Amino acid sequence: MFSTFFKSKKWAVWAYGGLFVIIVSLIFQTRLNVAINDWYKDFYDIMQNVQNHSVDEFWEQIYRFLLIAMPYVIIATLTTFFASHRVFRWREAMTFGYLGKWRECEHDIEGSSQRMQEDVYRFAKITETLGLQVLKAIMILIAFIPVLWELSSGVDLPYLKDIPGSLVWVALAVSVGGLIVSWFVGIKLPKLEYNIQKSEAAFRKELVYAEDDKINYASNESVISLFSGVRFNFYRLFLHYGYFNIWLISFSQFMVIVPFIIMGGGLFTGVITLGVLIQVSNAFDQVRSSFSVFIDNWTTITELRSIHKRLDEFEKNIKFN
Repeated sequence: MFSTFFKSKKWAVWAYGGLFVIIVSLIFQTRLNVAINDWYKDFYDIMQNVQNHSVDEFWEQIYRFLLIAMPYVIIATLTTFFASHRVFRWREAMTFGYLGKWRECEHDIEGSSQRMQEDVYRFAKITETLGLQVLKAIMILIAFIPVLWELSSGVDLPYLKDIPGSLVWVALAVSVGGLIVSWFVGIKLPKLEYNIQKSEAAFRKELVYAEDDKINYASNESVISLFSGVRFNFYRLFLHYGYFNIWLISFSQFMVIVPFIIMGGGLFTGVITLGVLIQVSNAFDQVRSSFSVFIDNWTTITELRSIHKRLDEFEKNIKFN
């Protein structure tokens, strides 16, 4: 899954040169994120004390925001475009790497064609997307932890105000706790995703055979039987995702108000300004989201784990047959 792309001289430029380009792009995006966080403080401080500021200062802040936001949009768009091309090169490397060994394989595993055609692309795409998010999360943590640590001096809650960098520790604690809970709540999901892909492959195979021979394949009985398996597996997945989504959505919504619970009292006592409160809210969300990158992408990770299992089975089959 990785060696055909990352250990090949043919694809070295895309594998490593492409990764370097993406990392540089993410560094610029992170710097712009920090600049936007600084903008929040200045802008909302003006809005809190409009009597002490002019309309010109308001429009200056709007113009400043555009100077930060528009380059971010352009860089993010170009990064997505470039990453899409890199994913396709990875897919190409994997496909032709598998193809030679598959031709020599005497006994095919279930859904071999689907695993080479569909699963390879999904694996490369999801891995690239998750990899980018993890890299971005690391860079955001490097940039925003010092900011959030400094902003923790404005905490006015008992006990927390005595802990240096309390906002950082709170963000870490809720993220680790959320990850542990998500692991147990969603522990059955990867197996269910795998079962769905297996039943879908069997159903698709019957229909593909029927394209050339409708007499011996895709009879009502066989189609109903195969589709019943697909339906059963999907219904089980929907059920388990139901309670998992209750947990995940509840967790995400609660995280919105956490920084306001911690910092809101300081606004009324005059310890902080509205601008600082909004700045803390944004910085806390950046750090907490980065700590929680695996929680926020749990559904995608579940899908990736099931795809990895299918490709791992396929690789073992073509290597040892």
